[in-house]
Amino acid sequence: MSLFKARDWWSTVLGEKEEFDQGCLCLADVDNSGNGQGTEMLHLAVLHSRKLCVYSVSGTLGNVEHGNQYQIKLMYEHNLQRTACNMTYGSFGGVKGRDLICIQSMDGMLMVFEQESYAFGRFLPGSLLPGPLAYSSRTDSFITVSSCRQVESYKYQVLAFATDADKRQETEQQKLGSGKRLVVDWTLNIGEQALDICIVSFNQSASSVFVLGERNFFCLKDNGQIRFMKKLDCSPSCFLPYCSVSEGTTNTLIGNHNNMLHIYQDVTLKWATQLPHTPVAVRVGCFHDLKGVIVTLSDDGHLQCSYLGTDPSLFQAPKVESRELNYDELDTELKELQKIIKEVNKSQGISFQAADVDVGTDLVPSITVKVTLQNRVVLQKAKLSIYVQPPLVLTCDQFTFEFMTPEMTRTVGFSVYLKKSYTPSELEGNAVVSYSRPTDRNPDGIPRVIQCKFRLPLKLICLPGQPSKTASHKLTIDTNKSPVSLLSLFPGFANQSDDDQVNIMGFRFLGGSRVTLLASKTSQRYRIQSEQFEDLWLITNELILRLQEYFEKQGIKDFACSFSGSMPLQEYFELIDHHFELRINGEKLEELLSERAVQFRAIQRRLLTRFKDKTPAPLQHLDTLLEGTFKQVIALADALEENQDNLFQSFNRLKSATHLVILLIGLWQKLSADQTAILEAAFLPLQEDTQELGWEETVDAAISHLLKTCLSKSSKEQALNFSSQLNIPKDTSRLKKHITLLCDRLAKGGRLCLSTDAAAPQTMVMPGGCATIPESDLEERSIEQESTELFTNHRHLIAETPTPEVSPLQGGSE
Repeated sequence: MSLFKARDWWSTVLGEKEEFDQGCLCLADVDNSGNGQGTEMLHLAVLHSRKLCVYSVSGTLGNVEHGNQYQIKLMYEHNLQRTACNMTYGSFGGVKGRDLICIQSMDGMLMVFEQESYAFGRFLPGSLLPGPLAYSSRTDSFITVSSCRQVESYKYQVLAFATDADKRQETEQQKLGSGKRLVVDWTLNIGEQALDICIVSFNQSASSVFVLGERNFFCLKDNGQIRFMKKLDCSPSCFLPYCSVSEGTTNTLIGNHNNMLHIYQDVTLKWATQLPHTPVAVRVGCFHDLKGVIVTLSDDGHLQCSYLGTDPSLFQAPKVESRELNYDELDTELKELQKIIKEVNKSQGISFQAADVDVGTDLVPSITVKVTLQNRVVLQKAKLSIYVQPPLVLTCDQFTFEFMTPEMTRTVGFSVYLKKSYTPSELEGNAVVSYSRPTDRNPDGIPRVIQCKFRLPLKLICLPGQPSKTASHKLTIDTNKSPVSLLSLFPGFANQSDDDQVNIMGFRFLGGSRVTLLASKTSQRYRIQSEQFEDLWLITNELILRLQEYFEKQGIKDFACSFSGSMPLQEYFELIDHHFELRINGEKLEELLSERAVQFRAIQRRLLTRFKDKTPAPLQHLDTLLEGTFKQVIALADALEENQDNLFQSFNRLKSATHLVILLIGLWQKLSADQTAILEAAFLPLQEDTQELGWEETVDAAISHLLKTCLSKSSKEQALNFSSQLNIPKDTSRLKKHITLLCDRLAKGGRLCLSTDAAAPQTMVMPGGCATIPESDLEERSIEQESTELFTNHRHLIAETPTPEVSPLQGGSE
C-alpha cells in the first residue's frame, strides 16, 4: 500500500449503469480552441460495434452563467459489415496531411478507411481472437498480439498489395505468382495474452513498442527484439508509456487491480500512489496551464483528473495504553466465557440464518444432536457417520475417533436443519459406527458396524398453523381407547389465539403446505386432512407414535390403532404417474442434449479447420449455427437440471406417500412388525432413483416376487419366471395393477413371509428377514466362538461383544 494518494483535482461519474474499457477514453484538443495541439482539421472518431462515425466538435463562448457551449456535427459514417473490436489511426503509407483509420473486427479482419471511402480489408493469417492493435508511423506497420500469444508486425504495403479479403480462395492467376500473400514482418513469442500496445517515438530515428501483458510489460525495438521487460507484482489493468525528461528513457504509468498507479522509469519503480478506483484507461494531459494531469477512467464510469502529491495522510494510530497484565482477572474472565460456551452447547434447539437455505423464511429452525460413544476395549480409527433424509442437512456428518484405553467416553454434537422448500419423507436419522477389532488370526481387525436410530422433532420442519375444516384428502384413524386432548399430545403447537385446540389443531410445514388434525369428541377416532395427499404421512405417523407413548406412560399396554376406510390407491397412483412422467421427460432431454452436443462439436471442428487454413474459405453462416447450437445446449442443460430437481422432489413426495400407504395397509390388515418390514423392503428399495435404476421397475419386480411366492393363489403362479434385468417400463399400468392385486390378496387373507412356500409358518421368519452371512469357514467358527451380531434394516443392532456404544438422542425432543 502506498503512503501517498493521488490528489483529486476534478472528478465526475459518467453515464448510469454503463461499462467502460480502455478504448473509451480520448484526450485531445478536440474543439480546436488553439491551445496546445489544436488544429482546424482535428476531428473525433467514434467506433461502434457496427458503425464508424467521425464528428466535428466546435465550441462557442457562453454569455450567461451556463458557461461555454459545444456542438457536435456528424461529418461522415461507415456502416460495418462485421462486428468491430478496436481501431487505430495514422498516416498509413506515408500519406501527408490526413489520417487513415484501421478497424479490427471480431473475426480478425483489418478494414482500412480513407476519409469517406473504404480502401480494403485483409484477414490476418491464423487469427482466432482479436488482440490489441497499434500503428507505428516510423516503420509504417501494424502491430498486434495474436491468440498464439506472440507479437506480430505487418507492413502496410504488404497489407495493401495482398490478396483481397473478399476473395477467400486464391485464383489461378495468383497461384502462378502475380498476386502477393499476406506475410508477417516479424514475430515475438511473449507467452501470455496482452492487454494493450503503445508506440513511443524518441525521435525520427528511434521508437519503441510497449506491450502490457497479464504478468509482465515489454519494451521492444522496431525489429521485434526485446529492449527490456519487467515482471509485475500485481495484475495490471492499463498502462501509458511516454518520453521521460531524461534523454533515452521512458516513463510508464501502470494501473493495477489493487487500485494502485505505479510510475516506472524503464524498469525502475519511481513512484506508487493510491487511486479511489481500478483504472481501465489512463492518459496524461495539460489543463489550464496545469501540466502532467493524470486522467483515469474506471469500468463503472468514474472519471478523475489527479496529480501526484507529497502530503501523506494525517491519520495516526492512537497510542496503546500500557498497563500490567492481571493474570488472576484474565483467568476469571476465561472461566466465565467457557461457562457461557458450555451453556450454549447444552441448548437443545436454536434458530439461525443460513446463506444457502431456500425455504421461504428468514429464520430456519435447527436442532442440536449429541451422540455419545463408549468403548470396552482398545479400538483404533472408529468412524461415526450420521444420515438424515434430504432436504434435511447436517453441519457435520463424519467423525473419527481413537479409543486408546478401555472405558473411554466421547461425545460429539452437530446441528440439523431444513435446506430446501419441501418436506422430508421421514424424521428418522441414523448414527452408524464402523470400526475394526483385531483378533489373534487377523491383526488388521475384522470390520464391524453398529448403528442407532433417532427421531428428530416435528418442530424442525413444521410450525403451528391455522386449522381448516375442509380439505381435498382425509384419513380417519380408529383407536380402542378414549380420545386424548391434542394439547397434551402436541404441547409445542398450541396457538394462543384459538381456545378450541383440544379437538382441532393446525400444522404448517416450512414448505408452505398445511395439515389439520381433528379429534372426535364422542368416538375414538382421529381425522387428518390436507390439500396434498403425501402431506398426511408425517402428521399421521407422529399422531400414532405420540398416542403409543402417551398410553405407555399411563401403563396401558393393549392400545391399538386401526384403519377401516378404503385404501387411497388412486391418489397414490397419481403421484406414481407424475414421478414416472418426469423420468421419461429427463430421458428425452438427455437424448436431445447429447444430439446437440455432437452437433456443437462437429461445427467447432469445421470452424477450427477453416480458421487454421492459411487462405480460409467463407464461413457460410457456421458462426451463426454455432451460436444457435450453443444456446440450445445451454437451454437443454438448464431444462435437464430443472427436471432433475423436480424429479428429486417428486421422488421425495412419492416416498412420503409410500410410507403412508404401508402404514395404512399395516393398520388395515393388522400386520406384524416383520410383515411390515417386508412391505417396506418391497416398496422402498432405493434411497434415490436414477435413469439407470428407477423406483418403478424395482418395486414392480419386488411386488411380482411376493405375488408369485407368499401371496400366490396356486402352484402355477409360483412357476412363473420374471426377467432378471430391470429396465424402465413403457408405462405404469403393470405396476399399478400389481399394487392393486397385492392389496386384494392381503384383503382375502394372504400373509407376507420370506419363504417360497406360501403355507410356511410365520415363526420360521427371522426378525427383519435377514441374518449375518459368514464369508468363510474360519470366520464362521470365529463368530461361533464370540457372540453373534444381528443386523436388520429397521431394528437397533444387538451386540454382546465389547464394542462402542451409541447412546440415544440427547438433544432433540420438543
